[in-house]
Amino acid sequence: MMRELRQSLPLRPFAANGLTLSGGKAGLRSPLLLSFLLLLAACGSGDDAPSGPRAPLVDVAKPQQRNFVDELDAVGTARANEQVTISAPVAEKIERLYFDDGAYVRKGQLIAVLSQEQERAALAAAEATMEQARTQLNRIETLNDRGFATRAQLDTQIATMARAKAEADDARARIADRTVRAPFSGAVSLRNISAGSIVSVGDPIATVSDVSQIKLDFALPEQASSQIKPGQIIEATSAAWPGARFTGRIATIDPVIDPNTRAVTVRAVLPNPGARLKPGMLMEVKLKLGERQALAVPELSVIGSGSDRYVYVLDENDTAHRATVTTGQRAEGYIEVSGIEPDARVVTEGVIKVSEGTKVTLGGKQPGDKARAEPDRGAAAGGNS
Repeated sequence: MMRELRQSLPLRPFAANGLTLSGGKAGLRSPLLLSFLLLLAACGSGDDAPSGPRAPLVDVAKPQQRNFVDELDAVGTARANEQVTISAPVAEKIERLYFDDGAYVRKGQLIAVLSQEQERAALAAAEATMEQARTQLNRIETLNDRGFATRAQLDTQIATMARAKAEADDARARIADRTVRAPFSGAVSLRNISAGSIVSVGDPIATVSDVSQIKLDFALPEQASSQIKPGQIIEATSAAWPGARFTGRIATIDPVIDPNTRAVTVRAVLPNPGARLKPGMLMEVKLKLGERQALAVPELSVIGSGSDRYVYVLDENDTAHRATVTTGQRAEGYIEVSGIEPDARVVTEGVIKVSEGTKVTLGGKQPGDKARAEPDRGAAAGGNS
């Protein structure tokens, strides 16, 4: 190298740091000149320098057969198993209330009593009239047996007795109307009325809800109506209970499809121990239709935007080619795909470094390449920073 440099570059005197150097023996012995020549030699040794960018390091894997569950997703509203708003049957003053906010009541338990003074007075009068009519009827029956009373007199007294009894029954019914009881066991809503209030016919007094089990109503697209049937298991979740899953079964499917939404309403029933679920809750519903096996690749190996999805597949020369795929269900970090062969080598790591026609280097997951994969990864990371 030194000899070639001398032959190609004529040695001419030049000045550096005030020292004149030439091609004589003194010049070659100069440390400055030796350093200069060594620098030129180093710059000229380009035989070992990289001729271009290295092939990106990637990992590949073949698609796997994995289990997937076909599901229908919906959003539903929880409803009480039974719910009724108890309204005032008559216009009257409330004498007393027998429930507290949110209290649990049993079937037949007293809820409220309305004023019934006039009705009780009417009942007393009717009972007195009935007792008098009964006494008179007994007397006429005795006289009729002895032949001292006619059949017409007996019939008239029987009718009088019946009217008195009817008046007493009517008074009892009016008293019962003013006594409000729970129609079934359940929780009472918040109380919005007080004793002493005057209520009109139909004014709400209390709402009783049976929440021992919950009815969950949700809508599914009409094309799903052929895939569901009563008795199928559903799974529901609520934001009010993170991590909790509530299981129930389809009880009823509406026989009519809504022509506006093209959806069918489904009602499921869920046990509700501890009354954790409340009527009116919004719940997310999953309905499992069945399990099947399908080809799948790691989710991170699938890229694209909009409706276009693709993966990179290597040929026998380790060159990447873009392959369009159709995706399906996701499970445990894998995604169902179709459109590639089962033995395809799919790029699973380093996807962002690859484009159509890229020549790649197989990474640490390939036999025999793990030792060189780690430093290459560090170099690649440094090159991207």
